[in-house]
Amino acid sequence: MNVLVTGTSQGIGRAIAERFLQEGHAVFGVDLRPAAIERPNYTHFVRDIRDDSPLNVPDPEILINNAGTLDEADAIGVNLTGTIRFTERFLDAPTLRSILFIASASARNGAEFPYYVASKAGIVGYMKYLANALGPRKITVNAISPGGVVTPANAHILESETLYKAVLGETLLGKWADPEEVANLAYTLTVENR
Repeated sequence: MNVLVTGTSQGIGRAIAERFLQEGHAVFGVDLRPAAIERPNYTHFVRDIRDDSPLNVPDPEILINNAGTLDEADAIGVNLTGTIRFTERFLDAPTLRSILFIASASARNGAEFPYYVASKAGIVGYMKYLANALGPRKITVNAISPGGVVTPANAHILESETLYKAVLGETLLGKWADPEEVANLAYTLTVENR
């Protein structure tokens, strides 16, 4: 299958891309940063998801929206508006069978920063809208809302004992997730959940 994943140069997005590559899928990655994956079935595009110029990829069967930012100044523009506009470019693809959004536990518990929280809560709402709209076409639409995940984006928390303990206190399992755990769930929701 052709799988399109945003935010593939590190963290959760990279782990998701690697998981699909391990299963033999063709993965097309989009990120502001250069490629961090060098494999035969991987094609990388250096670009902002807010860039509306044509993206030369085959119609995807699976679209995974992972790209995002913690920067409050860009949170709504990237995490919400950019993700919606990027997604809508592929909604008419006749091959499309599953869309997945990487949201955040902050969308439900309000932790973190106001624009980040609002952007991720908006993604959950948009996911519900799309699930209703695309259900008749038998396209699954889901969101994963991880809590703390060990990624470079969370280095500022992982390196601060005070912040780390605060976030850990909000984590029901008492541990942070590895990106591979989120990737496994992403694979289950998009490929095995049919």
